[in-house]
Amino acid sequence: MPIDDIDEVIQNLDRIIAQAAASGSRLGYFPALYRKVTVQVARGIDDGHFEDGRRMERLDILFANRYLEAFERYGQGKAVPASWRLAFDAAGEWWPIVLQHLLLGINAHINLDLAVAAAEACPGPELAGLKNDFDRINRILAALVDDVKAELTTIWPLLGWLDRLSGAAEDVLINFSMTKARDCAWQAAERLAATAPAQRGSIVEELDSQAAAIARVVKRPGVVAGTVTRLIRLGERKTVREVIEILSR
Repeated sequence: MPIDDIDEVIQNLDRIIAQAAASGSRLGYFPALYRKVTVQVARGIDDGHFEDGRRMERLDILFANRYLEAFERYGQGKAVPASWRLAFDAAGEWWPIVLQHLLLGINAHINLDLAVAAAEACPGPELAGLKNDFDRINRILAALVDDVKAELTTIWPLLGWLDRLSGAAEDVLINFSMTKARDCAWQAAERLAATAPAQRGSIVEELDSQAAAIARVVKRPGVVAGTVTRLIRLGERKTVREVIEILSR
């Protein structure tokens, strides 16, 4: 059932994380990161950091519901957006590194879900008033991704050395730009907000197709970058449970 407050979002993420840790499923990687985002947004609302806290809570709930619904439907063997299916399917594969798993989830959630949630939270001309808070929530996500990169060095210590030497940790997935993704999400939200809800289906399908194309690049980034990710993966010695615990700190 759809949730209707941020505390329920956190409770549902806790449930998914705990189940994934117990079963050793990589499906717990993304929600461990996403929980941090949700907690930061909740604190920002309580502290008055957003222009409209009630509107931001509504957006956060709509945003989270899209991920939670996709997760539950996937577990039930039902149809989910292609971008989410690629992210979820990757959890059953050995080769993707932790950073790839995180970016696959971020990709589907930003490039598809964020635009849809924003248009639903602020339909039509109301969307323009959301822009500043929209940018704030994206900055929170970007900052946490940087923090997670530091945490990943505890999973594979040489990652920090490699990053300082050549920037490879970022160059591995150079085709995925957080800044571009956020800008595209806002542009997509503007398109959706200007379209009647009954006619948004084709736009949502287009966004999902584009996000799925990005996901395929993230999973298989080419010969050079792919070689780097394989070297990183061979050095990732932590168990899935240990990785989830690190990401949940």
